[in-house]
Amino acid sequence: MKIDIILAGVGGQGILSIAACIGMASIEEQLHMKQAEVHGMSQRGGAVQSHLRISDKPVASDLIPEGNAELIISVEPMESLRYIPFLKNNGWIVTNVKPFINIPNYPEYEALMAEINARKNVIAIDADEIAKQLKSPRSSNMVMLGAASPFIEMPFEAIEKGVREIFGRKGDEVVNKNLEALHAGRDFAQKIMNA
Repeated sequence: MKIDIILAGVGGQGILSIAACIGMASIEEQLHMKQAEVHGMSQRGGAVQSHLRISDKPVASDLIPEGNAELIISVEPMESLRYIPFLKNNGWIVTNVKPFINIPNYPEYEALMAEINARKNVIAIDADEIAKQLKSPRSSNMVMLGAASPFIEMPFEAIEKGVREIFGRKGDEVVNKNLEALHAGRDFAQKIMNA
């Protein structure tokens, strides 16, 4: 088993929490993992990305070579396109459709989404709206993790346990809200895949 994941977004959107939950799940499954992160300036909406490499064998490098990623998880649509060169031909893009417009020349939204949806394997989800409906707007990153979970080769229960570990110190209410968001994202992705 080997999976290379690119996490992409903008500072403050919870990319590193997604990475931490997947990392905890990897530990739960006794898998090898390496991670590399680039932190933008979260106060100013800088780009944030993380490479996650998970395997049942030792991982030599924490950086994913171009054309090797099985999955891009992006909490902002433009950021998903930035990392397309890293994606395998049959890889999946799981992206939030809600733009974070932090630059004056942000691409025209319809053209941006058309380019994303032209890819073979795409789950485009309004994670912000789903989180809002759950009365937990800050959990949109867990909606994204849930939507990506069918493409992460480990039991969903391990991902749930990772969420419990990461958010446990914040109390049961926060854990339960994040788990609810995780399940909502997974349900959305599974409906798309079964359509």
